[in-house]
Amino acid sequence: MLLPTLLALTLHQAPLTTASETSGWTRTGRYAEVEALCRAFPKRYPGKVRCDTFGTTPEGRPLLALVASADGTLTPAAAAKKQRPVVFFQGGIHAGEIDGKDAGFWLLRDLLDGKALPGTLQKVTTVFVPVFNVDGHERFGPNHRPNQVGPEQMGWRTTGQNYNLNRDYVKADAPEMVSMLTLLHTWDPLVLIDLHVTDGAQFEHDVSVQLEPQKTGPEPLRRAGEKMVAELLQGLEARGHLPLPFYPAFEEWDDPTSGVSYGVSPPRFSHPYWLVNRRYGVLVETHSWKPYAHRVATTRHVLEGLLTLFARDGQALMKARAQVDAEAESGQVREVVLAWENTKASHPIAFRGYAYERSRSDLTQLPWIRYDPSKPQVWTLPYFEEIRPARTATLPRGGYLVPPAHAAWVAPKLAAHGLAFQRLGQARPPTDVEVFRATATALRQDSVEGHQGLTVQGGWTHETWPLPEGTLYVPAAQKSAPLVAHLLEPQGPDSLVSWGFFNNHFETKEYIEEYVVEPFARELLARDPAVKAAWEERLKDPTFAGDPKARLRFFAERHPARDTHFNLYPVFRVDTAPPGLKPVRR
Repeated sequence: MLLPTLLALTLHQAPLTTASETSGWTRTGRYAEVEALCRAFPKRYPGKVRCDTFGTTPEGRPLLALVASADGTLTPAAAAKKQRPVVFFQGGIHAGEIDGKDAGFWLLRDLLDGKALPGTLQKVTTVFVPVFNVDGHERFGPNHRPNQVGPEQMGWRTTGQNYNLNRDYVKADAPEMVSMLTLLHTWDPLVLIDLHVTDGAQFEHDVSVQLEPQKTGPEPLRRAGEKMVAELLQGLEARGHLPLPFYPAFEEWDDPTSGVSYGVSPPRFSHPYWLVNRRYGVLVETHSWKPYAHRVATTRHVLEGLLTLFARDGQALMKARAQVDAEAESGQVREVVLAWENTKASHPIAFRGYAYERSRSDLTQLPWIRYDPSKPQVWTLPYFEEIRPARTATLPRGGYLVPPAHAAWVAPKLAAHGLAFQRLGQARPPTDVEVFRATATALRQDSVEGHQGLTVQGGWTHETWPLPEGTLYVPAAQKSAPLVAHLLEPQGPDSLVSWGFFNNHFETKEYIEEYVVEPFARELLARDPAVKAAWEERLKDPTFAGDPKARLRFFAERHPARDTHFNLYPVFRVDTAPPGLKPVRR
């Protein structure tokens, strides 16, 4: 339906065509095709394309990126020297959602041939990763996406190690993610575009484009972001699309009348990760119920629209980015929002859906919704567009200290994220630091991504602690200052604490026998009026009064033999950097 002439023209056996094109957009090729095309593009366009291997998967396959520029600006150093905007787009992070791979090859060839967006590659350098989840791509089969219309076979959602890469941007467990983060921070693209296919309900809208910063993030970038997304959506509508500026999921998954919302996700996901690095992040979601040919063409149209905008406005956006970097590096970024939430305010919007019925299944006893795509309807839905901070943190004036016991595994994560840090070459005497002691902890019931997550309550207070040789110092004043907070502030939803990396420190490891605590408790109550008053106050709480273990713990926590490190987060904060540090990143 869309682009019938252009689609037809691509079906001939032209050079650098994909299996998708030659099949009439019914199939997608295997990864061997990506490897062959990555070698063929530089031969066809010498001096304008590079094929780079940026890592190897656990199953031994190369992670590949094609870099393209009309004037040979094909390295990060060359792009930085020319102040060239870099547009980074990736397909197949979920390898069953593979529209981005085939759309990207198709568009890249036409860009280099001058058939699409002439002059664009003189103004931007593109970095294209056809398939991020390569091992998942090669878990190939016909039944991986039951509510997706084509291609005939496709890859799997997760990696060979069963990681969902689009939950891994902060914790960086997967080797593929460590390679990707290194590539991203080496290139430092102005925009990261992640190409997906959405699941969920049936409706007429064929694509959603979520661009940030738009409602959050640094003001100089946000102003331009609001204008760009409006212009992009207008351009897509002019080409026959029905785009949305939010992820099309209902507040209650099976009830369209519950409405939809504009949300800002945590940085475990791709585009909010690049947002907390104070750059542009874009999530593109074509709709799974549209035919593959339509989805690939739609993905191409979105990429063309974004490339047009970033080529046109790239130099102004680069200046704005330099401004926000200077603010962060000078320590002006102090308040960081760790989590956002929607308010209850809403306004009605028209949403293009289909007739449907909802009932309770006699088989499962669960709600059952049935759509009728032959009967389009316009629904009036509440749109929850207003957001507010749900959790914030104030960065220290200095930075964070990671003791040597954890430096060996924290340092590589910091390096992958492109964060600056330093290492103490010699021990420091006891120093005034801020420490976080948890007053309450809760393990999540289910394992997520192989982690038993932890939530903590508590706060930062001042104590004196020695700083051993090998302690890492992570300054807060750096261009990705919000990312520092997301990693190291313990109450952030994607912090290393929340992902369970420090669970050992919130588990009881040493005990005091009850028969030792009993005489101590009586003696303590007799000689310490403050403890006695606290005890009597606690007894007013029926839950505490009826819990023998809690009553015992009240006194055990005051015994001289108590574990003073229990519930202590082993990362400290300081207002000034330790003296005499030399910058290193290993």
